[in-house]
Amino acid sequence: MRRHWVSAGGNGSRPAALGLGRRHWVSAGGAILRFMPELRDAPAPAPPTTPASAPPTTAAPQPRPIRSAELLAVGSELTTGETRDTNGGELARELSLRGVTVRRISALPDDLGRVTAAFAAALADVDLVVATGGIGPTPDDLTREAVAAAVGEEPAVDPDLERWLRDLFERRGIRLPELNLKQAWLIPSATAIPNPNGTAPGWWVDRPDGRVVVLLPGPPREMRAMWRDWVAPRLAGRGLGDGRLVRTLRTYGIGESHVAEVLGDLLRRGRNPEVATYARADWLDVRISAVDEVGPDGTVLRPAAELLEEAVTTVRDQLEGFVRAEGDTTWADLVAAAAERAGVRFALVETGTNGALEGLLGDLQMLARAVAVHPAAEPDVASWPVADEAEQVAREASTEVGLALVAHTDGSKTLLRAAVAGPALESPKVLDLRLFQHGPHGRFRAGVAAAAFLAEVLADLG
Repeated sequence: MRRHWVSAGGNGSRPAALGLGRRHWVSAGGAILRFMPELRDAPAPAPPTTPASAPPTTAAPQPRPIRSAELLAVGSELTTGETRDTNGGELARELSLRGVTVRRISALPDDLGRVTAAFAAALADVDLVVATGGIGPTPDDLTREAVAAAVGEEPAVDPDLERWLRDLFERRGIRLPELNLKQAWLIPSATAIPNPNGTAPGWWVDRPDGRVVVLLPGPPREMRAMWRDWVAPRLAGRGLGDGRLVRTLRTYGIGESHVAEVLGDLLRRGRNPEVATYARADWLDVRISAVDEVGPDGTVLRPAAELLEEAVTTVRDQLEGFVRAEGDTTWADLVAAAAERAGVRFALVETGTNGALEGLLGDLQMLARAVAVHPAAEPDVASWPVADEAEQVAREASTEVGLALVAHTDGSKTLLRAAVAGPALESPKVLDLRLFQHGPHGRFRAGVAAAAFLAEVLADLG
């Protein structure tokens, strides 16, 4: 795809901060941990050297289904606003879709006492505690120490993890800093979670009562792979969730209050199936979930699949004309499917949107050309020759369809005008729309409106 810009006027890991006056822990000869201030530029303390691969001294965990969870995001960069926690939302969604109740999502600073207290409280309340962040090599990475203190165990260097770390650094042609050896720590009740994309293995900690603690890195690229490939399958083997089945209907062109009015009693809490709405930047989602209807003797009266299908049909009927997709479908997915069915390629030109439309559709193979012209447009968008521009961009890109979009936003609204034209259409299709969103969000919503318009026109061609 050729991209051309013409302008008239565009949870990662924190930086390694060594010797910054944080506190580290030293062994006090057992499960009790003492704390001492660290002097600036002092050498890192030697980690414990007792082999951690010896059989755990803790009792074997009792079978316990995972029905509730708490999510902890550890790092002062989160509590000072330097970065945002995206992991918590992703993990909460994964767990909720499997029927696990997420009772709390918390962000915690690099404070050993606070993080330890948070683990201790969570382990008294929920079946599963998942923490992200704070398992790097630096003195302020304290999540391992906090878990060890909360469960009353002492970390030690695991020989296998140490060999893996040394080999990893050797392959990179780098000497392993002794500071990194803390990434080879385990406690007796922990199992290492492999990290294929980084140097920080995670922990899976089994408690005697069947509760589970999972530690994962903060960078999403590392966290996602470890959760998907290692953690989630093992949680499923423990009996994850309540057997809930979920479907999400994606609506467009209707407000959340209107949906609530239309669906009425379906949204009442405590129902099975459960129906809830979620307003997103580009969709209004209606999430429908169901569990088996069970009688007093445990007999399944109606299976979740039957209840869910019935509820989905009802919601679709009541929101007829507004349900555009299901699941995680994006506007790019809808446009791509419609263009493929119609057998066309398209090009686009947009004005006053800061490239919002290309941001939504820019990765599509059937998009031959995208042009963003000027960061702002004149207030009178109704006079803009969008049909001529759509014809022109299609002609210049040698595509069957062209789309032109112009938008103007002020302090209270966004006005947009769009047209779809080209050899595949008998005559241009024009859209005029007034959005109550304004500013950057108004420009983004103008891009969404144009993508929805394009998907409709292409669907008619197919």
